[in-house]
Amino acid sequence: MVSARLNGLDKPTVWSEFGDIARETGAVSLGQGFPDWKPPDFVVAQGHAALDEGVHQYTRPAGHPPLVEVLSKRYSSHLHRKIDPLKEVAITVGASQALYLTLQALIDPGDEVLLLEPCFDLYYGQIKLAGGVVRPVPLAVDVARATWTIDLDALEKAVETGRPKLLLLNSPHNPTGTAFPLEVMTGIAAIVARHPNLLVISDEVYKYTVYAEAAEHVHFAALPGMFERTVTLSSAGKTFSITGWQAGWCVGPERLIKPIQLLLPFVQFCVSAPIQHALAKALMIADDPYEGHANYYEWLKELFRSKRKLLADGLERAGIRPMVGHGGFFLMGDTSRLLVPQKYLDERTPAAPDGVTRDWALCRWLAYEAGVIAIPTSPFFSPPNKHLAANYVRFAFCKSDDTIREACDRLEALTKHHLIEGDR
Repeated sequence: MVSARLNGLDKPTVWSEFGDIARETGAVSLGQGFPDWKPPDFVVAQGHAALDEGVHQYTRPAGHPPLVEVLSKRYSSHLHRKIDPLKEVAITVGASQALYLTLQALIDPGDEVLLLEPCFDLYYGQIKLAGGVVRPVPLAVDVARATWTIDLDALEKAVETGRPKLLLLNSPHNPTGTAFPLEVMTGIAAIVARHPNLLVISDEVYKYTVYAEAAEHVHFAALPGMFERTVTLSSAGKTFSITGWQAGWCVGPERLIKPIQLLLPFVQFCVSAPIQHALAKALMIADDPYEGHANYYEWLKELFRSKRKLLADGLERAGIRPMVGHGGFFLMGDTSRLLVPQKYLDERTPAAPDGVTRDWALCRWLAYEAGVIAIPTSPFFSPPNKHLAANYVRFAFCKSDDTIREACDRLEALTKHHLIEGDR
């Protein structure tokens, strides 16, 4: 018999459903979040160089020495403390495995994990596989300002009721694009400090994509007293447009990183050695001037700032209000001005056998009649909170400008006939 932990994991998902629709219709996709342009030349060059140098055999299971050395230096600067490359860093097959192994290492069956919703839907499955129990804490929405933030009072109440062991924090945040500011992060740190048994996983894969002029990325583990309580996760895929290279990492105190290092040889002996070797050099080269900017990271921020504006302007023309975002490459759109045809609201699908939510129906409508793939946000909520997703849809802007323009033109052509009276 198959393990009970896998029950339900074989069911159709939002990704399988809308992936099938994209293939069926040939729709323009602003759905899945991966860049559709090539990596920078210097990254590809380091990949070739690693192979030419003969880096073909196993390396250290917990991380290739040159890469953990580079990461330890970078995080020593980020976190304002000396990071031991051998004891406080672990290299994983992407950030997804970094999260999986961290959960496996730190929680036991029945342990509670606090999730700030909406959140990346992968979190739910990984917590289940580790035997954990999700405790959702919805973000607060200011509709007038089109912003999302963490309700600190609700978070503290969730910590005080039940027995949560972990808080899973993500900033810049998927799917909302919010980079939580220092005052909010400091408020979270104060809550964690008041509850000594609570640990934190800080998912920071979008740290180099904070494009909003007034925003900045806050490393949660850099806040007073938080390093010893936090495992920081990140990766190179989103930063360098190399999601297929699958190299991620965990950084934290030895007491939390050592169990992850012990697990690594049981899932693979090591992450690809040439990939790690190439990244060790690429991460350093990225600090050099690039394409007229101070470094590659500044160029990347400008690129995403431009693409987000292009998408936001197009969505406005289509009657979809862009919510405020600061980082990552997703834009949440408020679709409350749109009238969804009833036939889509009445549908049932293999991934939504009990009937679709409004956001899901709207995305099917956009896919079939506008030829544009966007992602409903209800999968980013636990069942009791899915109603909170009704008006929101996630669009990815990590696509070519031509793709974004084509998608916006198609959306405008459809939605101008389906605006609520008074918005036309």
